[in-house]
Amino acid sequence: MIRSPDKTIGIAASHDGAPLSKVQKAFNALIRQIGKKRAQLAGRDAALVPYRAKFAAELLPLYEDALDLQVRMVHELDRAAGRKELTKTERRKIALLITGLAGTLVAARDDAPMKDIYNKYSGSDYDSEEAAEMAGAKSLFENVLGLDLGEDLDLGSPEAVFERAQEKLREQQTQADARRKKSAKQIAREARQQADEQRLRQSIREVYRKLVSALHPDREPDPRERERKTGLMQRANQAYEKNDLLQMLELQLELEHIDQAAVNDIGEDRLKDYNRILREQLVELEEQILGAEDGFRAQFGISPYVEVSATAVMRNLSAEIMAIRRTIRDLKRDLLVFEDVKKFKTWLRNVPLPDTDDFSGIPF
Repeated sequence: MIRSPDKTIGIAASHDGAPLSKVQKAFNALIRQIGKKRAQLAGRDAALVPYRAKFAAELLPLYEDALDLQVRMVHELDRAAGRKELTKTERRKIALLITGLAGTLVAARDDAPMKDIYNKYSGSDYDSEEAAEMAGAKSLFENVLGLDLGEDLDLGSPEAVFERAQEKLREQQTQADARRKKSAKQIAREARQQADEQRLRQSIREVYRKLVSALHPDREPDPRERERKTGLMQRANQAYEKNDLLQMLELQLELEHIDQAAVNDIGEDRLKDYNRILREQLVELEEQILGAEDGFRAQFGISPYVEVSATAVMRNLSAEIMAIRRTIRDLKRDLLVFEDVKKFKTWLRNVPLPDTDDFSGIPF
């Protein structure tokens, strides 16, 4: 009969009061650390569910509203540029405002009419500028890093340029590693490492074989038990593929295939192997947590300096929502000035210019 996993793996102190060995203590410590990391990963995922919901329900609609208002602003500026009451300096300032705002909107939405407006006021061509920037990036990769990105590269896609560069860097590193001559010591060390890896793999394989023998669904006549064992067998296969020793040991305990006495009797040499495997698992879990945090930040545009915790990210999200609401309020207020030319000229005089002094190419 399969029981619920109400116990955790660990070596207990002996009845005679003898202390645990250094290897046994290390085993227990690693089990505890892995348990904490697992809980940290699971708890963080659960805690971030409200963030994702609020982001989709509140921030994204506000973001789209702000973009819509910015599009209106560009069109209003475009119409205002033709007013005869404006001076040449005012028209130049409008051109700079349109160029900066329209360029941002094209990047955000790939809006063809907005691209036409950008081209009209910038004295340039958006697609040509993008292609020139990508050509510059390609030249930088080729001349500085010595990478040949090829002539078939789509310069209209920044993602394609950087993906090809990363691919070539990996190839370059592989070729460099292949050319590098290894000393006798290096060869011997690699041989020892391979032997150690094989031994560690064998330790995991032995645990896995015992699980397979206990769980094989075809050997279970009871349909319900067969279904349950099929699920546990899938867990065992996944754990084996990931070298997840702790998961397999926990499955053994869940199946009552091992008991506390069996755990206590694990030999020192086998424990040393187990400890090495568990350390690798711990490192992988830590990397998984960091990777999940970085991926979360990248997905939602969060600063790398913001802690990925439920409290921190919700506080950051609330601040973003407040900021974009202020932006929407200001845009709505600014759009009203276009109704009166005097108010518009006052607004235009006070609105800050984009961060550039380059008036070259502006057709005014």
